Amino acid sequence: MRRVVITGIGTINPVGHNLEESWENVKKGVCGIGFTQQIDTTDFKVKVSGEVKDYKPEDYLDRKEARKMDRYTQFGMIAAREAIKDSGLDIEKEDPFRCGTIVSSGIGGMITITEETLRGESRGYEKISPFFVPKTISNMCAGEIAIDTGFKGVCESIVTACASGNNAIGEAFHKIRDGYQEVMLAGGAEGCICKMGVGGFTVMQALSTSQDPNRASIPFDAERSGFVMGEGSGIIIMEELEHAKARGAKIYGEVVGYGATCDAYHITAPDPTGAGAAGCMKFAIQDAGITPEDVDYINAHGTSTHLNDAGETKAIKAVFGDHAKKLMVSSTKSMTGHLLGAASAVEAIFTTMALKDGFVPATINYKTPDPECDLDIVPNEGRVADIKYALSNSLGFGGHNAAVLFKKYED
Repeated sequence: MRRVVITGIGTINPVGHNLEESWENVKKGVCGIGFTQQIDTTDFKVKVSGEVKDYKPEDYLDRKEARKMDRYTQFGMIAAREAIKDSGLDIEKEDPFRCGTIVSSGIGGMITITEETLRGESRGYEKISPFFVPKTISNMCAGEIAIDTGFKGVCESIVTACASGNNAIGEAFHKIRDGYQEVMLAGGAEGCICKMGVGGFTVMQALSTSQDPNRASIPFDAERSGFVMGEGSGIIIMEELEHAKARGAKIYGEVVGYGATCDAYHITAPDPTGAGAAGCMKFAIQDAGITPEDVDYINAHGTSTHLNDAGETKAIKAVFGDHAKKLMVSSTKSMTGHLLGAASAVEAIFTTMALKDGFVPATINYKTPDPECDLDIVPNEGRVADIKYALSNSLGFGGHNAAVLFKKYED
């Protein structure tokens, strides 16, 4: 099987507007949670979110093109352009039909749907924006990026709720490994911190109502009460190893395994036994041809909800047995909040950088231990560690589970 490496990275998220800023803040344990600025939360129970700070589309995009994109697509385009630039890839020297795009979104253009629905009610539905449909559909971020890059290979958007980014990366990895493509741009984008988005998750009792930004997104803490909505995008460029070496590309890390399952249990709640989550981790490890004992670190889904954190802990113990006690298992959602369909894409980037730099991110703002979540969650301070293999987990509404296994690059 062909080896697949990561040669370009781009991101915009609650802790940074690019890779360098984001990774530095993650290493420092910076909390990206704050009081929500995009909407008036006076009449909302939920006051905090993980917003992209000081974001102005015109700082990154032409005003005309930005007006044709929903916020989630803007984030995806910004991250994709950074990743392409970072990779040094020249599409003029590539076969464009061997270069593909898989960029996912869990929800798509919810902000546009909200705005245009209100406009239609007040002015008439034949006076809404002519860009309403292309701004809202979940595949448009992938489509816009493909147009921008000139990639003419496979172009898809996998919608699996909060597992979307991992499914995008995993499927893209297989496209290269199995010989269908040479280069893949993959990841996720999300931007739905709006009244409908916050209201919808609030009435489900999914969101934290804490008014302390430092005690809202607290994975594995006994006082956790729900997740914090985040926004942003993470995009990576993957290539077949020899292709990357032939053009002298720098290499961040290697993708070696991918697993996906379904709980087939409930529309929103995860299977409390963790069986589905355990299954996708097992498949990813088997896909890589290694043993559970080879894994050093897991970037957990770790949403800060009771059912998720407890179930994921059970799943890890089921897969790793006694080795679970030696694993480092942290949740970077403690810093970014939950970016929904973009979460696992951003977490894949942090996992790759952890392997590259030998530094495991912390689960910050941890105070109260929970006996149900008794793994080494790397509390409050990141850790220097020479790690070789790392998993990134994602578990989404509808029972969707996906795990991607990364390896420190060794020639």
